[in-house]
Amino acid sequence: MIKEIIKEFEKSIEVKTSSKELLPEKISKAAKLLIDSYKRGGKMVLCGNGGSAADAQHIAAEMIGRFEKERSSLPALALTSNTSILTCLGNDYSYDEIFARQVRSMVESKDVLVAISTSGNSSNVNKAVLAAKEKGAKTIGLTGKDGGDLARLVNIAIVVPSSITARIQETHITIGHILCQLVEESL
Repeated sequence: MIKEIIKEFEKSIEVKTSSKELLPEKISKAAKLLIDSYKRGGKMVLCGNGGSAADAQHIAAEMIGRFEKERSSLPALALTSNTSILTCLGNDYSYDEIFARQVRSMVESKDVLVAISTSGNSSNVNKAVLAAKEKGAKTIGLTGKDGGDLARLVNIAIVVPSSITARIQETHITIGHILCQLVEESL
């Protein structure tokens, strides 16, 4: 059992090492997009399914509360948080529309949508990106594998170099924390 535990840590470290080499420029561009949005009075809006939904809520909480420094609250909204809205839209429209419909009502051109999908092929996440673009908002995609459709739809695609969902999710939350830190330090 100990060997398996060590092996899992090593797998995670390998993906993060590859990410460290491949992703800093993309993460920097994403941070600059968010900082610019906040300076213009915008907000961060996030969406994702399953573990990615949890990551969206986690990152939103870090922005509204604080990451490491005491500071003013920064507006952030996870579109996964209101179960009444999610079930209403899923029932009355379709599951594919649960994020796009919210984006159409709450996102403005000065906002940034952070779309999270390990495969990049979540239809409801990708439709949210299209809706955000219609509103003139900028978009950031956190994905993995080959980036899927999401990587081609967003302004900035941060594609974790792994095909293993757990490793992608572990790296997504690290990237989310880095973005929080960079935004917090800048503002």
